[in-house]
Amino acid sequence: MDQKPIISLDQSRRAAKARGPSKGLGRDVVVASICGGVVALMVGASYAAVPFYNWFCRATGFNGTTQVATSAPASGPIARKIAVRFDSNVAPGLPWKFEPEQSEIEVNIGQVVTVFYTVTNQAARTTAGQAAYNVAPLTVGSYFQKINCFCFTEQTMAPGEKREMPVVFYVDPSIADDHENDGLNTITLSYTFYPVRDPVVKPLASGENDKRKGNL
Repeated sequence: MDQKPIISLDQSRRAAKARGPSKGLGRDVVVASICGGVVALMVGASYAAVPFYNWFCRATGFNGTTQVATSAPASGPIARKIAVRFDSNVAPGLPWKFEPEQSEIEVNIGQVVTVFYTVTNQAARTTAGQAAYNVAPLTVGSYFQKINCFCFTEQTMAPGEKREMPVVFYVDPSIADDHENDGLNTITLSYTFYPVRDPVVKPLASGENDKRKGNL
């Protein structure tokens, strides 16, 4: 009668131990690859989210983001009037004095208006800033149309320079068809200038758009 070879318990343990690490190592590599892919996807999504969010706000007026217009409204002004208030702020690190020439005006909806903010660089060196903006209530962002604004570009100021910066805008007449805004009497346009660490090199003199031209 043939006898089967007898494998000791110690031999079995050694064989299992020999097989175990290679199998566990393969599993660890797969898990690490999946985790790495997830992290890369999250990082990529976070970078893509910023420009997508900015585009979405500009396209829809979400969060009070104003719109950019190329001309006056085709329908012209309507009889309904609305007050527009002007707010100004400067973030820490930018030595500028920034204020509107008028704190509030009353305009006809659809009327193209030019207003001015005054900016003074109080530093003894050249500084640069970029203005962020929105309107309140936040739901009227899609109706607030800017034709020209200092906020569209970086602003570079020479030491002690004082400059008048225009904003040309109108409130879109289509707001009158939005019954959620039937009781709207006031819109606040708010700006905050933030320092620019690496400004675009350009002449310090005021451009043609910075000169007072009156209402368009």
